[in-house]
Amino acid sequence: MDPTTALELCRFLHDASLMLLWGACAYLSFLVPRALADIVWRMSAMPLFLIAVIGALAILISLPAATAIIGNGWSDALDFGTVRDVLFDTTVGQAWQAQAVAATMMICAFLLPESRRRLGLALASGVGLAALSLTGHASMLEGWLRQAHRANDIFHVLTGGGWLGALVPLIPILRLLSRPECRVDAGLALRRFSKVGHWTVALVILSGIANMILILKRLPTDWSSSYQKLLAIKIALVAGMALLAIVNRYVFVPWISRNPSRALQALRLGSIAEIVIGIVVIGLVAVFGMMEPV
Repeated sequence: MDPTTALELCRFLHDASLMLLWGACAYLSFLVPRALADIVWRMSAMPLFLIAVIGALAILISLPAATAIIGNGWSDALDFGTVRDVLFDTTVGQAWQAQAVAATMMICAFLLPESRRRLGLALASGVGLAALSLTGHASMLEGWLRQAHRANDIFHVLTGGGWLGALVPLIPILRLLSRPECRVDAGLALRRFSKVGHWTVALVILSGIANMILILKRLPTDWSSSYQKLLAIKIALVAGMALLAIVNRYVFVPWISRNPSRALQALRLGSIAEIVIGIVVIGLVAVFGMMEPV
């Protein structure tokens, strides 16, 4: 595997892991009633731990991959001096240090008392997402515009991760809605998800538009540009996710009172579809985020 492909794969696995962990744990920590959150956490703890491990391994492997790209191939990735120079003398290395700290925090969060693990994991993954702004197209700018772009990048990934990751615990919550002992808490969690979700989706779209203006200063209409082509596909997929979210909220949710089993099944399938599309979007960003924005 060539270094560029390896780094793209690491970026995808790392970024997807952070977004899923951030959204899932923030939702369980702040919007889901404690008793229900404990039940869902016990159902999800092992998959979330595996996601954290994948994210940590991806950031670990990304350093030699980035070193190979900056240097002269995989041989430089094994050279201690070259790795040291990349780690301490480049923005890539500085960003990697911040992301490595966040990855360590994620793993250590599982050592916290059970009542604090969700919040610890949300904090660690949120820090990791914020650290993504240290590299990328914002680094091409200068002065206040660079800081504004970085702030918008942080806002975009946190809101996007909040939307995507919250769908993961939402699926078992929809199942628990049919249990009499969980019905009240699950209904409250669903209503809170819906209320906050309106704002989250809107903010993802607005911050995405701001990013496009900051980078391209126009719509991605040049199909001869690989960057603009992939960006346009991303925009279309996010629009598809937003449409699915609208259908879930305004078509399937009202069905719950009339035909609960079919409505809940439709909501679960719709949520799974949103997660799949969101993961594809992260994959696209992992690729075109390394391209020249022309």
